[in-house]
Amino acid sequence: MKRSAPGLALVAALSSLPALAQAAPQSSPAAVPAPPSASEAQRIAALEARITALEAELRSLKGLPPRTPAGTVIGSTPTVTLAAGADDAGDDDLEALAADPGDTANAQAPGATAAAIDTVAIAAPAGASGDASGGGANAFNPAISLLLNGSLARHSLDPDAFARSGFPLAGEAGPGARGFSLGESELSLAANIDDKFYGQLTLAIESEDGEDHLGVEEAYIDTTALPNGLAVRAGRFFSNIGYLNSHHAHTDSFFGRPLAYQAFLGGQYGDDGVQLRWVAPTSTFLELGGEVFRGQAFPSDGAQRGGLGTRTMFAHAGGDAGAENEWLAGVSVLKTRTAGGEDGFDGDATVYVADATWKWAPQGNFKDGGITLRSEYLVDDRDGIVVDPDDPGIATPWSGKRRGAYVEGVYRLNRTWDIGYRYDKLWAAGDGPFASAFDPDRHTLEATWRNSEFSLVRLQLSRERPNPFAADNAIVLQYQASLGAHGAHKF
Repeated sequence: MKRSAPGLALVAALSSLPALAQAAPQSSPAAVPAPPSASEAQRIAALEARITALEAELRSLKGLPPRTPAGTVIGSTPTVTLAAGADDAGDDDLEALAADPGDTANAQAPGATAAAIDTVAIAAPAGASGDASGGGANAFNPAISLLLNGSLARHSLDPDAFARSGFPLAGEAGPGARGFSLGESELSLAANIDDKFYGQLTLAIESEDGEDHLGVEEAYIDTTALPNGLAVRAGRFFSNIGYLNSHHAHTDSFFGRPLAYQAFLGGQYGDDGVQLRWVAPTSTFLELGGEVFRGQAFPSDGAQRGGLGTRTMFAHAGGDAGAENEWLAGVSVLKTRTAGGEDGFDGDATVYVADATWKWAPQGNFKDGGITLRSEYLVDDRDGIVVDPDDPGIATPWSGKRRGAYVEGVYRLNRTWDIGYRYDKLWAAGDGPFASAFDPDRHTLEATWRNSEFSLVRLQLSRERPNPFAADNAIVLQYQASLGAHGAHKF
C-alpha cells in the first residue's frame, strides 16, 4: 500500500513522542516534576506545530475542510436527511428522498423519509472561509460538475417524417436524431449561499441540426432554514409534478422519456416560477406543495394571466415495508391557460398525474442489487379550440381527454450491470381534431454497464408503433460521464 510523504512525516513525528517522554527526567510520586528546559520546550512546541501542519495538509489532500481549534468543521452545511441505501441511478451519491442538495426541509421534520433514516452532515466547499491554498475540492466554491452525454442511434423510420396518431409532436417529443449525436450535456454550479439559502445553476449544451445551443436549464435558490418543514424555491426549475418530471434526464434508467411525457409535457415541464413545499413531521414521508409558473413552456405557451399562467399542486408519500422494501407514491395536477400552443391549441389545459415506485433489495442495499418497479398514469384534459396550422382561419372547438401511461422494471444485478424493460401506451381522443382510432405504443429493452459511479454505457432496443401504417425499430448506444462534484439525487 502506498503512503504519502506527509503521512510518513506524521507517523515519524508521532513515533518520536515516546522517545521524548522517556528522555524527560523521572521523578518519584512525591516529587514535583521539574519544568522542561528551554530547549525541550522549544522542541515540544516545534513538534506540536509540525503535527498540526501535517494534519491540515492531510485534510487538504483528502478534500476535507479545515478544523477550528475547538475541532468543528469550518464551512459545513446544515444536516440533511438522506435515504439510506437508496438507488444511485448511476451515481455513487446518497439520494435524498424528495429533497435536493442543500435542501434541509426533511431535516426539520423528524422521520420524514420513506427509508431507513441517516442524518448526514455534508461539508460544503470551504471557499473564502476555508483553506483555498491547499488545493482539493475545498479550494472551490461553488461546486462545479460537468455531465457529458452522447449517443449513436439507428431508426427504421425517418425522424423528419415521423407522425404519431392523435398526438401532434411538440416540445421534445419525437424519436430523436439518427446517427451520432452529442445529445444534451450539462454544466452545473451549486453551493450554499449562506446559512439560509442554497443556489444552483444548470446550463444545457446541445447540438441540433448541426448547430450548437447553450441555454439555462435550471437557475434557482432554495431556502434552507424555514421552520416547521417548509421550503421555498424560486427561479427556473423543473416542476415537482409526477415522478420523472423533477429528475434530470441523465438519472433515467432509459434513453428518452416515456411517450406520455412527450405527448402531454413536451418531454419535461420546466419554467420560471416559485414553489412552496411542506414536509410533515411524521414517521411516514408526506410532502405537500404547490407552484406558480410563468406559463411559457409547453403545454402552456404564451405566458398567459400576466405571466402567472401555470399553477400546480402535488402530494407525495412514502415509507419502508420491512427492511428490504421501499415505496413512494403521489398525485399531481397542472392547470394552465394556453394561447398559440405548438400543437395549435388555444384554451384551458389540465394534466393529471398519478405515480408509484416500489424498490426491493436484499438487506436494503440497492447499490449492490435489487429491483425497481415504477409506473405513471397521465390524463390530458383540454377545453378550447384547435387552429389549423395550414390555415389559421380555421378553428375547431374541442373539449376532450387523452391518456397515457408507462410501466417499467429495472433489475440491478450488481454495481456494474442492470437490465430493464419499459412499456409505453397512449390512448387518443375519440372525437375532435385530435381524434384517432389507433393508440400508439412502444416496447423498450435496455442493458447498462457502469465502470464506476461516474460513467456508464447503455445499449437500448425499442419498437414503437406511432401510427397504424408503420413501426419504428430503433437501436441506441449511449454513453454518460460525470466530471466534478455532483449533488445527491432524489429517491
